[in-house]
Amino acid sequence: MRPSLALPPVLPLLTILVLIGPVLAGLWGTISAAFGHLPVAGLQGPSLTPFQTLWEWPGLSASVRLSLVTGGLATFLSLAITLLLLAGWSGTRPFRAVLRLLSPLLSVPHAAAAFGLMFLIQPSGWISRALSPWLTGWQRPPDVLLVQDPMGLAMTLGLVVKEVPFLLLISLAALSQIDSQGRLRVAMALGYGRMAAWMFGVLPALYARIRLPVYVVLAYSMSVVDVAVILGPNTPPPLSVQIVRWMGEPDLTLRTLASAAALLQLALVIGALLLWHGGERALAALGRRLIYRGPRLSQDGLWRAFGLMTSLLCVGLVLAGLAGLVVWSFAARWSFPDILPDGFSLRSWQRNGPAALETLTTTFAIALAATLAGLILTLGCLETEERRNLRLTRKGLWLLYLPLLVPQTAFLPGMQTLLLGFGIDRTLWAVMLAHLVFVLPYLRLSLEGPYKAWDARLGAVGAAMGASPSRIFLTLRLPMLLAPVMTALAVGMAVSVGQYLPTLLVGGGRVQTLTTEAVALAAGGDRRAIGLYGLLQTAAALLPFVLALTLPLIVWRNRRGLQHG
Repeated sequence: MRPSLALPPVLPLLTILVLIGPVLAGLWGTISAAFGHLPVAGLQGPSLTPFQTLWEWPGLSASVRLSLVTGGLATFLSLAITLLLLAGWSGTRPFRAVLRLLSPLLSVPHAAAAFGLMFLIQPSGWISRALSPWLTGWQRPPDVLLVQDPMGLAMTLGLVVKEVPFLLLISLAALSQIDSQGRLRVAMALGYGRMAAWMFGVLPALYARIRLPVYVVLAYSMSVVDVAVILGPNTPPPLSVQIVRWMGEPDLTLRTLASAAALLQLALVIGALLLWHGGERALAALGRRLIYRGPRLSQDGLWRAFGLMTSLLCVGLVLAGLAGLVVWSFAARWSFPDILPDGFSLRSWQRNGPAALETLTTTFAIALAATLAGLILTLGCLETEERRNLRLTRKGLWLLYLPLLVPQTAFLPGMQTLLLGFGIDRTLWAVMLAHLVFVLPYLRLSLEGPYKAWDARLGAVGAAMGASPSRIFLTLRLPMLLAPVMTALAVGMAVSVGQYLPTLLVGGGRVQTLTTEAVALAAGGDRRAIGLYGLLQTAAALLPFVLALTLPLIVWRNRRGLQHG
């Protein structure tokens, strides 16, 4: 048997550089600009003027409150719905049915889901139209601010319906590592009700494995921009939206104000994460007390029903919203309170289709380039770890999640300023690099489990027959992992398609994708154009998943054992 050749750690080092390089460089650029040092605008720091201007902005307290409340509430509700569904129904037939409905929704971009929800809940939306003939008798849309409400409730709902599928699938991957069914059976044998048995016996081990994804949801929800633009209030907006507005002003000196606000956003996220961590410890102490006191809590039927119904509500809202995108993109005249348009027309597609298809090409090109580059880096890292017998440590896991934990508004303004200084901003390659920063973590998370689970004995057999490690990798491991690799490719492309802020800031408005164009249409109110772009955005994210499911079946149609490899 030939000795295993150790790969040089070039790809792992390059991957680390891609992960943390833009984040650290962007943070440095943000910090410099926040303290008044912005050479491209002729400003030499240090100076506290940006912070003084920020404190004097009259909408600051309301923007901060919106960011904290909507982000915290969306994370809490998403996690609660996920845990209630898992505790009450995991392993059952209804759970598998809900899972089949929720899984495809993970690929729906946040902006498309937000537009679909807007078409449902706005005063002239489908819900008002459906209620009018039977309950309300409305002949005109009610004068109620249901979308962009000052409390941010619509924005919170939009975040919840998208984060529940993400947390559920992350939790399912973690449950397979802790023998959840065995833990559940032992606790139920002691007399606990199903939900109490799951919460006391399974949740502590599960939460230790999903803590970082929950932190990611909290950081993202507090600093999201596209959903906030579509569903959030405008006067004042959440802090992240105001940062983007200041960054888009032609007066470059306002970028120092945006950078100061970005540092405040970062401090808010760090404070919220620490507060959440404190809440975890308090709930853990409360759980230990309950276990010590010994209540069996067997009457849990209402809670089980509530968990199932809220999960189905999330599914229903997203699916109905996507149906609304389809109908509006083809709608002719559609008066309130008619539940369907008077007819259907291709006029919107004829008017907006050519520009939308050109934007679709750009979106696919960026997504494919970023994902393929990330896939090469990810596979190189995994193979290097296998040959060198390395494993990802907890510190490495934090490093992997760093681009997702640091708010985009905290480092992308600085990254844009640095690229502007070097004269390489507003290019397709700069946008691709920005997308790669966010695609890489998801590629690693998607591929690590299947890659580590591959039967190493097959490689030993190949080595015994004289194959080199590189040949084993290229002709044995990769072909057998075709399905997981294609799934990871689909995940990466879906993540890239949904990126709004990296495209907007790094592209400087010159690089247009379906997401940036769709969000820009939100201010115009052209529902037919919004429906068209939202539909194309969803299709661009779903198509790679369809290919990921069908291609392995076609390639391995005569090798049944490899179809699910």
